[in-house]
Amino acid sequence: MSEQYNKNEDVIDRMRRLGWKCYVNYAMILICTAVYIYTELTGGVYVEHMLELGASYIPLIRNGEYWRLFTAMFLHFGARHLLSNMFLLFFIGDYLERYVGHVRYMLIYLGGGIAGNIISGLHETMSGEVYVGAGASGAVYAVLGGLLAMTVLKKGKPEGLTMRKLLLLIVLMLIVGFQNGGVDGYAHFGGAVGGFLIALLLMLPDTVKKLSGYKKE
Repeated sequence: MSEQYNKNEDVIDRMRRLGWKCYVNYAMILICTAVYIYTELTGGVYVEHMLELGASYIPLIRNGEYWRLFTAMFLHFGARHLLSNMFLLFFIGDYLERYVGHVRYMLIYLGGGIAGNIISGLHETMSGEVYVGAGASGAVYAVLGGLLAMTVLKKGKPEGLTMRKLLLLIVLMLIVGFQNGGVDGYAHFGGAVGGFLIALLLMLPDTVKKLSGYKKE
């Protein structure tokens, strides 16, 4: 069920209205922020320390440290890196969570983030380039992919965005990511595709039931 969008509503009013309806999204933001603070307090965002804390590094992942595909999502290279991801997540994550529910939102966020890291790793393997990777960008793009899937299945529209505008936003953000040095565009792309596919799989059964006139006894 859709909630009315008030274009004059500020951030504080929005948080009061939503309350804890989007606690998974808030939890992801708090965890990433806490991990960043811990990183700074225990050694800073230097490469060696980031690796110790679980940053993505293909040689280590190939040696069996697959958990890095997960832990890398909660690490960030600096305050600017963290704020850019968390700012975007704050404004798009709550909308998707309200429509798909807490568990599905978590699956889209985490699953899409892992997919982004896998795609990034595959690109590194094929190109022969090796980087130390970290950041929630893949998961954030997974949320964008989930919003796109939601509009495709006509389960609602992000506030102020049509499907065409949302798709254009994703494409433009991907282009900027690929052109910006130091930004892992492949993780963004993999996250967006992963989030879109996971959201489709999670929401499609409900959509089919609705279209077929299914009623729960």
